[in-house]
Amino acid sequence: MPIGEIILATFIKVLFEKLASIDLLNFALREQVYTLFKRWSGELTEIQAFLDDAEEKQIENKTVKMWLEDLTDLAYDLDDILDKFAIEALQRKLTAKSQATRTSKSKLRAMIPTCCKGFTPTIVLSNFMKSSTSKIEEITARLQSIFERGSRLGLQNIVAGESTKAWHGPPSISSFIHEHCIYGRDKEKKYIIDFLLRDESNDSKVGVIPIVGMGGLGKTTLAQMVYNDEVVNKHFDLKAWVCVPDEFDTMRISKVILESITSKACEFKELNQVQVQLKQNLIGKKILIILDGVWDKKYNDWNVLKGPFNDGVLGTKIIVTTRDKDVASIMGTIPNHLLQRLSDDDCCSVFEQHAFRNRSMDANPNLVSIGRKIVGKCKGLPLVARTLGGLLRCKERDNEWEIVLNSKIWDLIEQGNEIPPALRLSYHHLPSHLKRCFAYCSILPKDYEFEEEELVFLWMAEGLLQEQNGKKRMEDLGVEYFHEL
Repeated sequence: MPIGEIILATFIKVLFEKLASIDLLNFALREQVYTLFKRWSGELTEIQAFLDDAEEKQIENKTVKMWLEDLTDLAYDLDDILDKFAIEALQRKLTAKSQATRTSKSKLRAMIPTCCKGFTPTIVLSNFMKSSTSKIEEITARLQSIFERGSRLGLQNIVAGESTKAWHGPPSISSFIHEHCIYGRDKEKKYIIDFLLRDESNDSKVGVIPIVGMGGLGKTTLAQMVYNDEVVNKHFDLKAWVCVPDEFDTMRISKVILESITSKACEFKELNQVQVQLKQNLIGKKILIILDGVWDKKYNDWNVLKGPFNDGVLGTKIIVTTRDKDVASIMGTIPNHLLQRLSDDDCCSVFEQHAFRNRSMDANPNLVSIGRKIVGKCKGLPLVARTLGGLLRCKERDNEWEIVLNSKIWDLIEQGNEIPPALRLSYHHLPSHLKRCFAYCSILPKDYEFEEEELVFLWMAEGLLQEQNGKKRMEDLGVEYFHEL
């Protein structure tokens, strides 16, 4: 679901909460608009039931996309008028309280805006209702129209990926390598380790091997396999792993490397200070550095970064992972290692490792058959196979797997990027409460380091955490969502 639909789903939830507000309902009863509120709430409920179906159908149906856009506009207008009702309800409540406590007439009049002096509160309220009539009628008509259009478009009341089994997030895995078993990369791992163990690296003391491939092929996983290998650990004196931001920040990368090899926080503010200290710590040491996810093509940036390593021991090595062959050409001292797609068998093994971890494959032959058809759409990308395996891990019925296999999301084409349709499937089948919380994270900058508590408080502030009838504190619920994601 795009961010727009996530906001819409959350916004409609807020509208329901406002329509159920005790103060607003009391006001509605007094002003004889209670029936109207109930009608709005009922129509919103019917419209809300269309959202999951509309989310998928908008991919290939522009009319459905326009329906969602019109619904978003209507939701904002409905929110505006409910706010006006709430203000009037509060004013009436304050007025009634003032009268009950026998507030003097002058003080009571002082509470009424200057433009309204000379009118009684009842007249003020009547004027409000009179001035709002046209807007109320307009919104009522638009709600009915939206619902009828949704019905004509064939939108149905479905819940994406809903299962009778309660949602349970995957168990937390604490490891550098997040896979129980890596398939199809043994030969490539051996090739890279052989390079790392050689002391010669052409004309440079620092040997750089780029691992190149499209997103989702497992470049980072392969680098992790090598980085954590026992033979590699014994061969190098020091190691450092750096997740490189899109904007190549030489200062930041140098500090991360320095902090990794010294295990101390770096307080220096100038790049020269950091690199001098880094150079001193590298004297006589053989170091392995992983630069994961490099995009920068500026040759000078790379030359500045690698300066401190030129005085290191012969055999110092750097592994670079990148999608860009130009980046690899700038940084590499040997030919690029082009990562290949997994074979169908290896890709199937990745999928089954996640989809069948808690159940027997022999006892579920239909799921195995459907799963292999799904793997055929993964195009040899281990990230996609792993993600979809994790998605289907808690789905037990054949039809739930077939929904994923036959989803129209597979037909979504994004030029130059084959991953989003498959990964979007995983997102599409998250429970709605986790969808909202996950989508909210898109406002965080890439590589921004956030704390669990910080994110939970942000979710709370945005009203993204569902009430549990007093059974759980909101903070505890947020922590639960965080760990599920």
